[in-house]
Amino acid sequence: MPANFKLSLQDLAPIAQGSSTEEAMAETIKLAQAADGLGYERLWYAEHHGMPSIASSVPEILIGSAAAATKGIRVGSGGVMLLNHAPLRIAEAYRTLEALHPGRIDLGLGRAPGGDGYAMRALRSGGGEEFSNYLAELMAFDEDNFPSDHPFSRVPVSPGGVRLPPKWLLGSSGASAQPAGQIGFGYAFAAHFSHTPAAPAFASYRAAFEPSADFPEPRTILCLSVIAAPTEEEAKFLATSQAVNWALFVTGEQRRLTPPEEALERAKTLTPQQQQVIAHQGALWMVGSAERMAEEISQKAREAQADEVMITTTIHSYELRRRSFALLAEALGVAPRA
Repeated sequence: MPANFKLSLQDLAPIAQGSSTEEAMAETIKLAQAADGLGYERLWYAEHHGMPSIASSVPEILIGSAAAATKGIRVGSGGVMLLNHAPLRIAEAYRTLEALHPGRIDLGLGRAPGGDGYAMRALRSGGGEEFSNYLAELMAFDEDNFPSDHPFSRVPVSPGGVRLPPKWLLGSSGASAQPAGQIGFGYAFAAHFSHTPAAPAFASYRAAFEPSADFPEPRTILCLSVIAAPTEEEAKFLATSQAVNWALFVTGEQRRLTPPEEALERAKTLTPQQQQVIAHQGALWMVGSAERMAEEISQKAREAQADEVMITTTIHSYELRRRSFALLAEALGVAPRA
């Protein structure tokens, strides 16, 4: 039976050990085309910096290439870390994408830096307390409603004749829920890395919601980390790459995504601190057969009252990662896109 929620995916453009950056970039197109054919609703790219295993540092470039290579799937940012950019620059980039691919682009916005303190300094990233000002400036550029005495009122956004695509706020604590509702944005919750329950945040968002042109009604996305395989055993084996690399990353050892065979050996030498990292974060990772994953995804969507579920999947093999998304689409009854 088809799920009563839309199914989408997030791609971090992982660079697997043994693969080149060029191969990782080519894989973003293969995955986008596969997801389009499978019937996924949307594909988002997340902005990350200073991470050797992730190549999604510039979402708008990946969005443009994926949108040009697909037909029906929506493509967007999940998200743009607004504090890293001048709002005018984002207005220009996403108006350009909307003009090139009308009706198929999303602009997801987040307040996190997408990297560590050193990356923030290199990016000249603004402080978190500035997010509301950045967002107000972005909207003023798009709506052309700066006060007449404001210096930016003399700056036309190029290209003209087109507006920004639908805007979403991203959150992981619930702090962005009410603001997202008040300004009539969509709201996406990062349950793939946050232990905070999504349901209260979604309820706060809906209670505060004011309709907008892009969102006449509230719209929520629940983001989950899922690895699916034909058997429980294979899924657990594939998940060792994610577990070990996350433990190494959190404790300061960055590397490209490790093959599961090597990860199994490396797991034997992890420190107690690294093992604790896996135990803590692993509680959020959903790993198993496609059928069981479909049941658990559906349960989490019901509990949170989510309109849509977005899946992120970390597997060393690009082919098996695409297979995981295909298995989930089939198990959840997603209709292929013609």
